[in-house]
Amino acid sequence: MEKKSRVLIVGGTGYIGRRLVLASLAQGHPTFVLMRPEIGLDIDKLQMLLSLKAQGARLVEASHDDHTGLVAAMAQVDVVISAMSGTYIRSHNLQLQHKLVEAIKEAGNVKRFIPSEFGMDPSRMQHALEPGRFTFDEKMELRRAIEEASIPHTYISANCFAGYCCPDLCQLRTVLPPKEKVHVYGDGNVKVIFVDEYDVATYTIKCVDDPRTLNKTIYLRPKDNILTQNEVIAKWEMFSGKVLEKIHISADDFLASMKDTDFAHQVAVGHFYHFFYEGCLTNFDIGEDGAEATLLYPEVGYTRMDEYMKRYL
Repeated sequence: MEKKSRVLIVGGTGYIGRRLVLASLAQGHPTFVLMRPEIGLDIDKLQMLLSLKAQGARLVEASHDDHTGLVAAMAQVDVVISAMSGTYIRSHNLQLQHKLVEAIKEAGNVKRFIPSEFGMDPSRMQHALEPGRFTFDEKMELRRAIEEASIPHTYISANCFAGYCCPDLCQLRTVLPPKEKVHVYGDGNVKVIFVDEYDVATYTIKCVDDPRTLNKTIYLRPKDNILTQNEVIAKWEMFSGKVLEKIHISADDFLASMKDTDFAHQVAVGHFYHFFYEGCLTNFDIGEDGAEATLLYPEVGYTRMDEYMKRYL
């Protein structure tokens, strides 16, 4: 049997990070999780780390501010995956990931780096609206640093995390299904891609030892989960037995809803505009620099949104 790569996950207690740890363990990889001494009094994070350790993960202590310690951590593994939480927005996330790149470059042994992307492909979002454009600009800046350092890499474009975009019928500022009314973006017929978060992790780990994914962007496009908002709403109405009032919102009115709101909401509005009005997830073909995960790994039984949404009944 071919030896499995040793995988280090940075951000292993986060939303996607903890799923990556479990997927790596499930696929038989010696799995390491970076534990930062700056954890302080975050008892929930510590308990999560200890839980992952009990399931077989190995904790490696290193600080982002300790370059020597980071290099030592990288020297123990073959693959590094960054899954830093979305809490670290703007320059903080970028600075931390650049420190990982510097450590990987110095260690010299890492055969694959997967940076923290997991959403829209930033290389296709040069036209993105402000203020959310920074998320794509920073990811592209990091990509340039990775490639200039000649670090072997894979980029993961996972589209929409199901938990944030599907059971709530694509509504902003909630993660629960609406009870009476639902806002519909435009005519509601733009195709969007929804992916179960555990499937994101499974496909990501599948990539780490696969030569077909080396220096490529891997797109997660499970065909049964490429749905319009109207189709998502119809599924929920069928499951719940309740018909919702539809309130259609024009593109202009939707963008106008940014005015006088907080920064996070403005970013979310811009991203949702690209998803549900522009169709940025499905309006292009994958070229030679990319591949589609469900075609590479047909053996993965991904979760359909029908099954995912029924949890919320």
